[in-house]
Amino acid sequence: MSISRESISNSTPSRTFSGIFTIRLPKETPGQHFEGLNMLTALLAPRKSRTAKPLVEEIGASEVSEGGVEDDDDEFDWEIEQSPYEEVPESALNPNCRYGFGNLRSGVFQRLQDELSDVIDIKDPDFTSAAERRQKRLAAELAKFDPDHYLADFMEDEAVKQVLEYNPWWSDLYSEMMTSLGKSQEEENLAALVSFSEEEKYQLRKFVNKSYLLDKKAHRQVYYSLIDILLAYCYETRVTEGERNVESAWNIRKLSPTLCWFETWTNVHEILVSFGRRVLCYPLYRHFKLVMKTYRDTIKILQLGKSAVLKCLLDIHKIFQENDPAYILNDLYISDYCVWIQKAKSKKLAALAEALKKASLTKAQLGLELEELEAAAFLVQEEETTSKAGVHSTSRQQTPSSSSETSGSEESEGSASLETEESDSEQEEPGGGESETGHSLLGPFVEESSMALLLNDGGMCRSTTFLGSDGGRGQPLASPGAPRAFGPLIQELGEQLETSVQISEPKDSAAGQQDSVLERESRQTPED
Repeated sequence: MSISRESISNSTPSRTFSGIFTIRLPKETPGQHFEGLNMLTALLAPRKSRTAKPLVEEIGASEVSEGGVEDDDDEFDWEIEQSPYEEVPESALNPNCRYGFGNLRSGVFQRLQDELSDVIDIKDPDFTSAAERRQKRLAAELAKFDPDHYLADFMEDEAVKQVLEYNPWWSDLYSEMMTSLGKSQEEENLAALVSFSEEEKYQLRKFVNKSYLLDKKAHRQVYYSLIDILLAYCYETRVTEGERNVESAWNIRKLSPTLCWFETWTNVHEILVSFGRRVLCYPLYRHFKLVMKTYRDTIKILQLGKSAVLKCLLDIHKIFQENDPAYILNDLYISDYCVWIQKAKSKKLAALAEALKKASLTKAQLGLELEELEAAAFLVQEEETTSKAGVHSTSRQQTPSSSSETSGSEESEGSASLETEESDSEQEEPGGGESETGHSLLGPFVEESSMALLLNDGGMCRSTTFLGSDGGRGQPLASPGAPRAFGPLIQELGEQLETSVQISEPKDSAAGQQDSVLERESRQTPED
């Protein structure tokens, strides 16, 4: 009995149907595991080849019209000469210039070179062999490497530490897997850890189920290139913390030599070396710890099985599909990988994860002299720290001594001025008058008193009595016209100078100089 959709829709008019029927069938053997039920593309029936070409053709026959008569009508006059694109025969192409999934493609870039110039780094890949691609790639990486950028991320790694602490979606799944394996559960049931969203399931149904005829060498290249692509994807997921942006497509294709240089590989180690070099040359965060963290992330994804690998490939496919020039890489690589991985053997992926786990990578193997740069950076940093500490200690030592040196210089200058003035007074003739004699005797004491006041400005106690020879700056102690009144004046000046010397006692040299001046004046007083 057949039931049509019309009868169903007539019986239940209030419900709408999307055309998808869900059927649940119980297992004949309860608990039996069927592998690959989530690989929807592999479950689809392969499309048969549909063509309108006849199966048998006569080659070299002259063109005849429908009536069986040769068509000699040449009356068509085209305004623009039509020259359709002609594919270059494969015999004219270099067999070493293949690319794409399993190196199955060639001749694609002859008419798409202008569009793909922003997607790939290699120029004219249809006529560039694999050896030439590698040489040009290594030269481009050396030219792009920036020691200043690397050292900046190496010395100031706060942002890199935050990226390293991020846990992507596969970290929790890997922890669950290790817990399950610790409980001796079957590895076949671990595929249920990875689930696909409705959008991802829809994408799986859109792919065409097909098989790939790959020889042993091409099969090995497919697995190697898979590691390279997963490394770039893990880096992008970690640095963006799972939030895609406009640079996501650029990061993935730039960090993967398979996608931007159509590179071929011979072992796992050279894949790690190439990825490490490109991480330190192109993206925003350039740190060796980030290279090693991404390396461990890739191992976890491969150990989770092909479901986790397929989930990563679907995410890459979506990123490229939303980017205008990068969508061509889906046609060359990612779409075929999404179909192929669903039929890949889980044991091969597990063996690939073990091979990647045994591989090692050091800074010296990258060929960028990283250890020398880091040693030079530490040396410069140590010298700067030492110089700053020396300058700080020197400034602390010079601060207390500078004041003493300043006061000492002022005292020496004061004593020199006193000696000069005394010598000038001694050279004067005695017949100059009493007023001149009294002024000459008053001058040294006034200058000495002024010097004491200057010293007080440098940090000593200031005397309340101010002496000065200029009437504008201080009041004189006696009238200059009083004859022979210098004895009491000198005595009074001496008493005041003794007071100022006691106040400025910290400097013994100044006190000694002032005492000598007092003795000299006391000897001169009886002569007057």
